[in-house]
Amino acid sequence: MKNKLRILPVLALAVSVAMPVGNAFAANATAVHAAEASTTSLADRMIRGKGLFETNCAACHQMNGEGLAGAFPPLAKSDYLMADKDRSIGAVLKGLSGPITVNGTDYNAVMPQLSYLNDADVADILTYVMNSWGNNGGAVASAEVAAIRAKGMQGAVTAPADHPVADSEEMAYEGAPMAIKASDTVAFIDTEGPKMTLDEFSFGTEVFFQRCAGCHGVLRKGATGKPLTTDITREKGTDYLKTLITYGSPAGMPNWGTSGDLTDKEIDIMARYLQHEPPVPPEWGMKEMKESWKVFVKPEDRPTKPMHKRNIDNIFAVTLRDAGQVAFIDGDSKEIISIVDTGYAVHISRPSASGRYMFTIGRDARIDLIDMWMEKPTLVAEIKVGLEARSVESSKFKGYEDKYAIAGAYWPPQFTIMDGNTLEPLKIVSTRGMTVDTQEYHPEPRVAAIVASHKHPEFIVNVKETGKVLLVNYEDIDNLKVTTIGTKRYLHDGGWESTHRYFMTAANKSNSIVVIDSKDQKLVAMIDVEKIPHPGRGANIIDPEYGPVWITSGLGNDNITFIGTDPVKHPEHAWKVVRILHGMGGGSLFVKSHPKSTNLWVDAPLNPDVKASQSIAVFDINNLDKGFTRLPIGKWAELGEGPKRVVQGEYNKAGDEIWFSVWSGKEEESAIVVVDDKTRKLKHVIKGPEIVTPTGKFNVYNTMYDVY
Repeated sequence: MKNKLRILPVLALAVSVAMPVGNAFAANATAVHAAEASTTSLADRMIRGKGLFETNCAACHQMNGEGLAGAFPPLAKSDYLMADKDRSIGAVLKGLSGPITVNGTDYNAVMPQLSYLNDADVADILTYVMNSWGNNGGAVASAEVAAIRAKGMQGAVTAPADHPVADSEEMAYEGAPMAIKASDTVAFIDTEGPKMTLDEFSFGTEVFFQRCAGCHGVLRKGATGKPLTTDITREKGTDYLKTLITYGSPAGMPNWGTSGDLTDKEIDIMARYLQHEPPVPPEWGMKEMKESWKVFVKPEDRPTKPMHKRNIDNIFAVTLRDAGQVAFIDGDSKEIISIVDTGYAVHISRPSASGRYMFTIGRDARIDLIDMWMEKPTLVAEIKVGLEARSVESSKFKGYEDKYAIAGAYWPPQFTIMDGNTLEPLKIVSTRGMTVDTQEYHPEPRVAAIVASHKHPEFIVNVKETGKVLLVNYEDIDNLKVTTIGTKRYLHDGGWESTHRYFMTAANKSNSIVVIDSKDQKLVAMIDVEKIPHPGRGANIIDPEYGPVWITSGLGNDNITFIGTDPVKHPEHAWKVVRILHGMGGGSLFVKSHPKSTNLWVDAPLNPDVKASQSIAVFDINNLDKGFTRLPIGKWAELGEGPKRVVQGEYNKAGDEIWFSVWSGKEEESAIVVVDDKTRKLKHVIKGPEIVTPTGKFNVYNTMYDVY
């Protein structure tokens, strides 16, 4: 691997920082220069700016400022650059993407943000460019850069490419490695792409699944990330792709080269690999599921009553992500009851309707059925429903409690209905089909959130890429009835409003909250929100002014959005954004409250500022305009080195304490911090060598009854 330098050339558009031959800068150029001249001469700034430009910008814009035809626009005699000084400064600090026109030529590439440069560096680069290659001259002061930075920057780049920051918090969440292995795929090297060896192709496949498929999709059709199909990649060519992979983009793609994550040789392989048709993982049907299905303890051999006196309702199932385990912790005593080996990176845990069983699902699509009536929670059955998955749920409707379970897969794109007591696979349904907007066939529409309806014997299934919500009726699975509701694309997570009638779910890349009436089985509303909503299951409170509301935070900004949910007593507010609070910043994954609490808790584990990512924001529901109080949860855990991301509050059954994960790396110390909900004071810390990368926590009672 190369060194870990964060130096990024001003990738495409760089110039978007451009400085045209106009006179927009000229009006204050003298004043700006006068301010700088008191400490450094223009000649000295030009020398320094030239060196910085050659290090950070010349790879795309070339040493002579001419750019690369069809890829990166020129800075020389640019009619774009000097028209708007603030825009130019902002492009260097925040990056730029999308179409622009420079000197009469259209460009549509990407320029990475260079926020790691200090204010004087940015000012000197721009001053050098403005006075070079036929541009009209002028200067930029470091104070002007500082002012633009203060308006919109959340923090400089400080993390490796595996965890992109600044304006790419979502990438850190979506871009986690996939469980699909390169060796499982079927592929061939075609004649239309650049030459590759079999070893290179295999390497490219492995890297793509580990680092890229989570955003771009297994088949590269695009999702969080843009499509990378061969009609696009071959037109761009190897040099363009190498530059993009090396330096990243302001839209959220990491800088795999300048971060040191990939070498020049590896980047060259990836650039060529992307110009070949994607390898296709195998399908996973009934035969494969039956071969993977195991029942360790038959239902008739299981206890007929709990074999212990613990309060099952207040047990927490805690994901130990990188250990491939789930810890069962007694919410009363805080004792670790048992740690169960599960699938890789368990995404969620869901109790059965009776509260006896816990279903867990790993990213590797392995489902584990754990019996909490036994002396210690014990694995009694398992199955693998695909190669990559995220969601599992149990039937809850009266008369069907514990009868069925359902799991949704990312690959193959399908859902599977199983016996709720044994995990025997009973029915597999593909989700491949047409997108809701463009009516185009999509071969990889992944299954995201699944919830069990309280109003009908139905599972509600989010299909991500097609933008469809499926109401899957399980009364007669041999004659399965599925109601399809078209909404918006890239459906993700969501939960119930307080009456459990309306399902509120995020179409996050469409910046929308979709409302489904589970009783009348229809779409109610699609509500515009900002930016990239990520509610988890959301939070329900009684707003002092607007009545019942459901709340989401987001990855893309600091908005905490309140949506009215009472069409009977508060119809004027129903299905409208009634209030927006502002939290610690973007990178939030979860909000949380409880019917017995007057607090609203908001995390920000993917925020680049450690003051945010290691803390929790808490609002007083009775005084929302006061703003939030920041609690230093990471500090309270008293851990050693590590990111110490504070993630996902979860209440105990009584609603008088809330648990937070303090999530560090696999080789670093992590913890669970328990806070008194009334006093907001530290109550307990659970840590030790067995608490490895804790993330999601699921209280049996609250999850079983959808209390949030």
